[in-house]
Amino acid sequence: MPSSTAGQINGEWVEVQRGDTLGKLANRANVPLERLERFNPGTNAQRLNVGQRLLIPTQQERAPSGGPYRYQIRPGDTYSSIARHFGTTSGRIQSANPGTSPTALRVGQIVSVPLSGSTPSSSASTSQPTSAPTPSASLPASARRWPWPLEDYRIVRRFGADSRGTLQPMLLATQAGAKAQAVAPGEVRFADGMRQLGEVVIIHHADNLQTVYALCERILVRVGQQVSTGDPLCDVGQSSASQRYDLLFDLRQGGKPIDPRQVLR
Repeated sequence: MPSSTAGQINGEWVEVQRGDTLGKLANRANVPLERLERFNPGTNAQRLNVGQRLLIPTQQERAPSGGPYRYQIRPGDTYSSIARHFGTTSGRIQSANPGTSPTALRVGQIVSVPLSGSTPSSSASTSQPTSAPTPSASLPASARRWPWPLEDYRIVRRFGADSRGTLQPMLLATQAGAKAQAVAPGEVRFADGMRQLGEVVIIHHADNLQTVYALCERILVRVGQQVSTGDPLCDVGQSSASQRYDLLFDLRQGGKPIDPRQVLR
């Protein structure tokens, strides 16, 4: 639902339009700015992207600074989709709602969403060159609403610069036995080991886009293979440092890094 549409937007997902700010959306929804920010963790109020989706809370929802959230189920919600938005895991949500079946969620139902409490990890030395990310306005039309590379995950390190100004790719934590999946059709251009990155798969897509899936344990594709969206590419490996199952995911256009959250839905 575009934010420019007149009418009630509380409880809706809205798409950022040109000229929108968090302050304007908060005023329109009649909710405090701080409350809107808490319901959209990780959002940079100074750098909203056109087309970015934001969640407008209802009066029944709560977002205390230390969590857990009081979240109202919307059409199409699953524990996995809720966990992705709030940076936690579906398992933690299920544990916090023992009397609620994750396969029988009802629109309007209130569930508790605990915060992850995890901090970003640097279990592998995965620094990338400090080159400016590709802005969303210059992305090709094909790079829109791609699925995430894992079915069940939480973001343990967001894409962005570290304390030294070095761009770091996104790191996703998942469960044992998880397989990384292709986020778009393309051709496998690399499927082998890399120093400090474990087994790595690189896919080339249309419009000079590339996706990288690293820290894998076992590769399931071969160089030259054509893959479709959702095809399994590798088994996610376990970090010896954190004991987590982590996938490093990188997205680039012509070699320049892109924040995956601009493209993944």
